[in-house]
This record gives sequence, C-alpha cells and structure tokens, in this order.
Amino acid sequence: MGGCGSDHGGSLDWSSARDRARAAGGRAAVAVRAVPLARAAGAVLGADVRALTGVPAFDAAAMDGFAVAGAGPWELVGTSLAGAPAAGAGLAPGQAVEIATGARVPKGTEAVLPYERAERRQGRVAGPAEAGRHVRWTGEETAPGETVLTRGTVVGPAALGLAASLGHETLPVLAPRVAVLVTGAEVTTSGLSGEGFVRDAIGPMLPALVEWAGGRVDRLDHQGDDRAALAEAIAAADADLLVVCGSSSKGPADHLRAVLADLGAEVLVDGVACRPGHPQLLARRAGTVIAGLPGNPGAALVAALTLVVPLLCAMTGRPDPSWWPGPVPVAGEVAAHPRDTRLVAVRVQDGTAVPVGHDRPASLRGAALADAYAVVPPGWRGGGAELLRLP
Repeated sequence: MGGCGSDHGGSLDWSSARDRARAAGGRAAVAVRAVPLARAAGAVLGADVRALTGVPAFDAAAMDGFAVAGAGPWELVGTSLAGAPAAGAGLAPGQAVEIATGARVPKGTEAVLPYERAERRQGRVAGPAEAGRHVRWTGEETAPGETVLTRGTVVGPAALGLAASLGHETLPVLAPRVAVLVTGAEVTTSGLSGEGFVRDAIGPMLPALVEWAGGRVDRLDHQGDDRAALAEAIAAADADLLVVCGSSSKGPADHLRAVLADLGAEVLVDGVACRPGHPQLLARRAGTVIAGLPGNPGAALVAALTLVVPLLCAMTGRPDPSWWPGPVPVAGEVAAHPRDTRLVAVRVQDGTAVPVGHDRPASLRGAALADAYAVVPPGWRGGGAELLRLP
C-alpha cells in the first residue's frame, strides 16, 4: 500500500514506513511477564499454559435427577446439592440420591437418571438409567498437566475463562510495556480548550489503541516544551516502546530530533510521505524503541496506525488487527495527492467505503465516525482502495 516520493525531504513512503516498523518490532526483545487474568485479554501468550487441575475436578452430575447404583428400582437414601459434600459414605447397589446439576456424585454412582425419565413413588425411584450417562467424570475433559493453550495464542474471553477454571490467577504473556509522553506547553488535561490552551485528546486515545495492538501503557506523562526535560525523560525511559506525542516536527518547540541525536539513538524513520501525519519518527536506543507522533490528534492517530500498531504486533508475533482483506470500492470524489499517500476516513456500507469527512490533522471527528481509513496512494484514479481498520 502507499506510494513513493514526497515533498517532505527524506520522508519514507507510507508502505515502506510500516514495513520498517514491523522489522524493528521483530528485532525487539520483549520479556514474558505474568499478568493477572483481568489484564491479560488481548495479549499474546509467551509460554504454554497447562492445567493445574483436571476438568472436571470431581465426579459431578451433568443433569438434575437421581444418582443411582446397580439395577433399579432404587431406594432413595439422600440428597446431594452443588457446593456441598457428597451425601453419605457412598451408594450401595439398589440405592439412589436426588442430585442437582454440578453436585458431587456419591462414591459408587454408575449413572444419573434425569427427572424427566424418572418415576418416583413411596421412597423409591425407577426409570431407564444408562450406565455412565449424565455424569461428568473427573478429568474426562482435561487431565491435570495437559497443555491447553500454546505460546503465541491471542488471549480472548474464552481463554480467560478456561485459565480460571484450571486454577490460574495469572497468565504468561508478551505484552510490550509502553510509556507515553505528551508534550506541549499549551496542552491541558482537564477543562475546556480556550485562551491558547487545548485539551489533550491524544493521551486518552493512545492506551486503547496500544491495547488493541497487544501492548500495555504502564505510564502516561505530560510535560511542556523544555528540551532538557525531554532528554531526561527519553534517557530514563524504562519501556519496550516510548511514544512521544508532539515535538516531532521542525518548529522552534520541536526538540525530539535534536534530543535523539544527542543521545545517540538510531533513527529508523524520519518522516512519512502521508497526509495527515507526515512528521512522524521511529528510533531505537538502549533496548527501547521510540515513536514520535505529531501533536495534532488526527495526525497522531494516523501516525500511530502507521508505526505503532505494526511495531507492537511484530514485537509479539500477533496478527495486525488493522488489516482489512482486499480492496474496497470507494464512493464519492476522493482526490489523490501527487506525491503522498492520503488516509481518508470512511465508513463501509454495503461493501463500499464512503468518506465521512472531518478528517483534518487536528480533528478526530472523522475517525470517530469511521470504520477505517481508505489508503489512497499517489496517482490513484478511483475504484478500489485498501483499507486500514480502525479500532
């Protein structure tokens, strides 16, 4: 996707920038860490997960009815409810206990006779019980120690429930640690924009985007436009990925390039030939990858989808969730830029991508209405376009 060439100096074409981000992520060393189940959703397993207990963990009734032993009719000798010990010392042939679904069956049980097939009369019960039926036998689903989830699996809701049922409190995951630094003396974190101040929109946006790509934001800080403070923050970064928002352009308050040079960082991407979002950066220093995003929220979102998402996915080997299969027809009049790739906010309706507008660099309104960005390369003459899915 994307085209070559730009009027932004040495900027990479959009497709090459994403490829370079993937390559950087693939070379990064992300440690496996144990996280609570509540924080593991969407992460990639960094090790196999084995059963700490069998499933079921005990012989239990699969239906409401009667646990029976031997041939019927059977004498009723008790009741067994879920969450309580099995009734009595066990069943002798010719005996039965009334039992609830999930309750432990007494020792000696050979089957459970469901209510709907049972006939109870004067302390006895009769019916066509089938040997072994309607009992969940210990370990029949999963044996203790059995591998149930393998390394590289993306943890979904069912995997979380399975892990809990097998006794796990945590899961070993590859979840890159991400720190976010939002810069700008004009940025405020509360209240209304006005009188030279703007409300931070990037800080609330990025953590969800990072989690969508498999990372976890461990720290989010704000600072002004001081070069020394920026250098100190980058030098002290303890994360797999540091995302610096703002300071990535070439204005008088944009210090990121100079700071990276002072710190001896290896610059991998210095500008991307796309609109919006061209003043973006990717660098590497001392085990931390640094992504520089524009300060305008709409441009920052495009830059994060360009560099941050493929980078994080490559760090863990997970599929890129922004991938949308196949080109999609684009409705309306969308003009290509002569040199840069355009990212146009669209909503997909009946198989057609319809531009929603409101996709200027400083605005998130279009992205909030959209399903995806249509990727419009230089020289595009209409028809189908590849899409970049939005979370």
